[in-house]
Amino acid sequence: MLKPSDKWNWYYSDSEGYLMLELGEDMVFRTNLSSNLLVDCAFASNQFTVDDASDYQTYKERIDCLNLSEPRKVELVLYCVAAKRFHKPVQPKSWFFDYQSSGYSPEEGEVVSLVNSNGQGYFIVLEVGDSASLCALVDLEDFALNGSKQLRFGQVIKVMHDRMASANQILLPQPMAMVG
Repeated sequence: MLKPSDKWNWYYSDSEGYLMLELGEDMVFRTNLSSNLLVDCAFASNQFTVDDASDYQTYKERIDCLNLSEPRKVELVLYCVAAKRFHKPVQPKSWFFDYQSSGYSPEEGEVVSLVNSNGQGYFIVLEVGDSASLCALVDLEDFALNGSKQLRFGQVIKVMHDRMASANQILLPQPMAMVG
């Protein structure tokens, strides 16, 4: 897996229309964050910080159990780091999801399940708030929010905690007892 470096640099590309991450050695990663989703500071050159590297490590460890190829895991982790640092603040859009629990409080990096009439999706929690958290879709298949809107792999949405359920029991291998 790609190792974070203090030589990496975030910048906005006018020609691409997206936030980019220069990785060195003629390698550039294009995030999924277009200009309308970015905070003002994203339009200047920004170094990949120690906080970015810490977030990278947290997300990398938490998605290791997902059934994704290594390149897709790196892509997802970089989407997550970019969104946590540079995504504009947004209001929760919980109406797209069904109520699941009261009193649930997710952790940063936790994979949660969100459900609606179109199905179930898995999301990684990027930033935890008091009652809502910013999450990114970890499924490769698009997730339908309604008849006309959908989220793609790595796209973010803010959701109230009462719409979330922990997905750890689903995603982590369960120990089995052999009885004989």
